[in-house]
Amino acid sequence: MTEINKTKVERGDTIVIIDMLGEPQYNGKSGTVDHIDSMGQIHCKGFGLAVIPEQDIFKIIKKEKDI
Repeated sequence: MTEINKTKVERGDTIVIIDMLGEPQYNGKSGTVDHIDSMGQIHCKGFGLAVIPEQDIFKIIKKEKDI
């Protein structure tokens, strides 16, 4: 897992993608976490793909409790 990904992501958090492996058009996009599947992949509202913490680089820009 990338250093920046070490904070636990939860439903309702807002994340920004820094680098999505093989999908550069998603870099810089942000979204709200809708759910995390059984494989640990992060699904956001508005994204067509899942963020994979072990290979994609992202950061949390707003925790749910900050809202």
